[in-house]
Amino acid sequence: MPTTTRELIYFILGGFFLTNAILAEITGGKLFDVSLWGLSLTLSIGVLNWPVVFITTDLINEYYGKRGVRKLTFLAVGMIAYCFLMLYPAIQVPASPYSRVNAEQFGAVFGQSQWIIVGSLTAFVVSQFIDVIIFLAFKRRTGKRMLWLRATGSTAISQLVDSLIVVYIGVALPAGWSLEQFLRTATGNYSFKLLVAIVVTPIIYLGHGLIDRFLAEEPPAPELEATTSEK
Repeated sequence: MPTTTRELIYFILGGFFLTNAILAEITGGKLFDVSLWGLSLTLSIGVLNWPVVFITTDLINEYYGKRGVRKLTFLAVGMIAYCFLMLYPAIQVPASPYSRVNAEQFGAVFGQSQWIIVGSLTAFVVSQFIDVIIFLAFKRRTGKRMLWLRATGSTAISQLVDSLIVVYIGVALPAGWSLEQFLRTATGNYSFKLLVAIVVTPIIYLGHGLIDRFLAEEPPAPELEATTSEK
């Protein structure tokens, strides 16, 4: 259990990061339609959880550096893989006649395409590390100023990569899409994620202020503090 305020904050941020990353993957099979800037887009319901992942990633990066984000990223990938591994036998078990959810319904919800799983996990890992690198590059140049630039800038770049990878591996490649179909879908998904990244910027400032307030009276913990080179 956490023994200091700094460890407790890392524990809480990590919990939100991990929970929303897993939820986004498990619920990603449901699609919905939205109109954005005159474009009609079909998006995964998982985009509702990713803003929380964006926010917690930037806050963890700000206070705990690259090492703090790396630990949670590897943990999230392991837990997501474990979830899908455990869901496979669960799908194979026949449903009872008294079950409110029959086998077909359960399988349709949780039996997502293997290509989507591979694409999503690959995109998650790559985009997280790109986000960290860009965030720290902005921070080295701006110091404690311009939080909005490193938060939104890093997310904008990392989510471009995320959108390209997940759409290509998860959908375009197995479906045999043309380059035009791939680029149109990836651009639409990225536009939505970019809009979300801009909208949540005030929440990052709010979280930053709250964490500063809680840490004001406590010295940093060396095992969680980012190294000088990472800042």
